[in-house]
Amino acid sequence: MRLSIIVPMLNEAEQLPELFAHLLPYQKAGCEIIFVDGGSADGSAMLLEMAGFIALCTSRGRANQMNAGASQASGDVLLFLHADTRLPQGATHHIELALANKEPCWGRFDVCITGRPIMLRVVSRLMNWRSRLTGIATGDQAIFVRRAVFEHLRGFPDQPLMEDVELSKRLLAFSRPTCIAHCVTTSGRRWEARGVWRTILLMWRLRWAYWRGTDAGELVRLYR
Repeated sequence: MRLSIIVPMLNEAEQLPELFAHLLPYQKAGCEIIFVDGGSADGSAMLLEMAGFIALCTSRGRANQMNAGASQASGDVLLFLHADTRLPQGATHHIELALANKEPCWGRFDVCITGRPIMLRVVSRLMNWRSRLTGIATGDQAIFVRRAVFEHLRGFPDQPLMEDVELSKRLLAFSRPTCIAHCVTTSGRRWEARGVWRTILLMWRLRWAYWRGTDAGELVRLYR
């Protein structure tokens, strides 16, 4: 199995050096690393060029960026990693074990949100429990999928929000996800900036609206 790790990014220059250091061992181990910049204005593209990773530039939009990266990937399995998320030790081995059989054809990791507020730990646990119950994964959980299935579904839906939820719903037609208990860690910076409780209420509101059929474009207005 060859793994392609696809990282959509926008204005992440501050944390790119640490992210490069995190991903370099995976590259040395044979993983393909593809960064997809959505038009950064902070010098991120220059840092990517200097680091020597595969770097693509495309129009802004996480779904569009991830699809662009997938179209250039050569791996049998695609892993979509947010720029502020870090994989656990042995991540490639865990994925190989998870996909050793024909089913499932996709999966995700448990997540731990880092930050000062204790409530972020509770949010992490609730996200993981909800994902196990519903079979729906979020981008923060580092979704991975067999390339053939991803291409059959024509990638992420072209929408500005909830693209991870919609892809999960479509993947459920093939199999339920394998849930790897080893945690990826993701930054709680946006939760802290907005306020943890305010963000919790906002995300519940957005998910409820999406479940009821609200257009993703309208959800972006609410999110902002």
